[in-house]
Parts: sequence; C-alpha cells; structure tokens
Amino acid sequence: MSAVAERVDQFWSYADEIEVLTFDMNGETFALEAVMVQEILDLLPETAVPGAQSFVASVINFRGKVIPLADLRLAFGMEATEATIDSRIIVIEIDLHGEQTLVGLRTDKVNEVTTLAKTASEPPPSVGMRWRADYINCLVKRGGEFIIIPNLQAIFSSRHDSAGNSH
Repeated sequence: MSAVAERVDQFWSYADEIEVLTFDMNGETFALEAVMVQEILDLLPETAVPGAQSFVASVINFRGKVIPLADLRLAFGMEATEATIDSRIIVIEIDLHGEQTLVGLRTDKVNEVTTLAKTASEPPPSVGMRWRADYINCLVKRGGEFIIIPNLQAIFSSRHDSAGNSH
C-alpha cells in the first residue's frame, strides 16, 4: 500500500463519515474536521512576525492569547489575495509536536458544516497535482466537485519554507 493510501486510511480510521466545516480559498473548497474548530471570526488586526515562515507571517489576539495566523494559500503555492467582506478566520486546535496549539486560518469564505463519507474519498492523484501530495489527506467528491481535506500536520511541521534558517 502506498504512503498516500495509508494516510487516507489513517485519516478515516475511526469513522466512515466525518463532520466537517467547509471553506473556500482561491476558488477551491477545503474542509476541516469540525471537532478541530474552536471559533469562526471576522478578520482581526494582525501583527507581523519578522523571520517567520511566509504562510504564518503574523499573529492575532484571540481571547487574550496571541496565536499564529496561517494563510494556507501560501503553503499551497497559491496567490495571496486581498480580504473581502466574506473573508473569515477559522480558529482551530491542532496537535503540533505533542502540544495542543491554537492556530488561526485565513479563508476567503466559510461555507457550512456538513458530513463527508469515506466512500466518496480518494487519495490525491500522484500525477498532475499542482500541490504537494503530502499536504492533502484526501479528496472527497461531492456533486460535481472535489473537497480538499488538507493535512495540517504535514503543513505545519514542514520546514520547506524556513526563510533562510538552516534546519
């Protein structure tokens, strides 16, 4: 079994369906497990962090805590876009290096909470993808479109964009 197929199996290991929050970035639909989502916020003032990875280059104040604000578009090599009236920040809690960490994700638009089925999922194709396959847990077909479930563990633990740091 390929590493990608194993990752898809691991992602679905505990359920045949998952409840997700769907959101848009650059015309693509993404989904996060609903259990990760702490809150959906209107855009907040950001503070730039010099020397940070480009896709987490700023922080926001969330309920008195300073948390990183990530722009997954940059991790996926998409163009950064200007905020619109629909832009939101999704605050998630994710296990990074064994520690529960709050992170804000910048989105173009938050859509809905819905249920996705394992039977509609498939691994990302190994050819023809414009993004790193390890950044995607799986694609889930719904209607005539695919919903992308990003692999946040891989994205946030990656050192590929370490802005001159030699790790």
